[in-house]
Amino acid sequence: MTDSGKVALVTGAGTGIGKAVALALAAAGYRLVVTGRRREPLEAVVAEAGGEAVAIPADITDPASVAALFEAIRQRFGRLDVLFNNAGAIAPPVNIEDLPVEQWKTVIDTNVTGVFLCTQAAFRLMKDQNPRGGRIINNGSVSSERPRPNSAPYAASKHAVLGLTRSTAIDGRKYDIACGQIDIGNTETPMASQMKKGVLQPDLSIKVEPTFDVSHVADAVLYMAGLPLDANVLQMTVMATKMPLVGRG
Repeated sequence: MTDSGKVALVTGAGTGIGKAVALALAAAGYRLVVTGRRREPLEAVVAEAGGEAVAIPADITDPASVAALFEAIRQRFGRLDVLFNNAGAIAPPVNIEDLPVEQWKTVIDTNVTGVFLCTQAAFRLMKDQNPRGGRIINNGSVSSERPRPNSAPYAASKHAVLGLTRSTAIDGRKYDIACGQIDIGNTETPMASQMKKGVLQPDLSIKVEPTFDVSHVADAVLYMAGLPLDANVLQMTVMATKMPLVGRG
C-alpha cells in the first residue's frame, strides 16, 4: 500500500486489462479515475475498487470529450500522476483487400488518435501541476513489432503507438513527464478468447496458443507506475511463455 495520494487515470477500464490495472492501482493506494464509453461497467469497477475512485465516461476519439474528461480530473483532484492509455479496438481478421475502410478508421481513431488526444491533455495538466510531471504508460502490443496475418489495422495502429511512445518520452523530458509502453502477448481476456480455439499463423496453419493471467499485466503496470520520475521502463514485453512470438513470421 502507498499513502502517496497520487492520481491515476485508466482508459478502457470497464473490462479486461483496463479493469485489472485499475483495481491494482486502487489497491496500491492511488486515487483512481476510470473512463470508457459505457458507464455501467465503469461504475462496477469503482464499486469494486472502493476508496477514492470515480467513473467519468468519455469517448477518447472525440477531442471535446477528452477535454471534458481531463477538466473534470483537474477540478476534482487538481492533478494527474499516471495515465494508462489502454482503450483499444480491433478489426475482424479478414484479407486486407476485403477490409472495409470504416473498420480501418475505427481502429486507427481509437488506438492512435485516442492515445494522442489523452497524451496531449495529460501534458497540459502535468506540466503545470505542483509538483510538476507525471507518467504515461501506453498499452502497445506484441503486434507493435510483429504483426499477425490479416491484422493490418491493428498492427499499423500499434506500430504507430510505439512511435508515439518514443516521441512522448522525448517531448516529456522538459516537463518531467516519463512515458513507457507495455507490449502484451496473449493475456487471458475476452479479446484473446480465440487463442484457445486456434488462430491463423504466418505459415497459414491454425494453432492453439497459450495465454496467461491478466493479473501479471496489472503487476507490471503497477511496477512501471511506481518508479520515480528519474527512472523509466521505455518498453516492456509481458507474454505467455510458450506463445509463438520469437521468430514469428
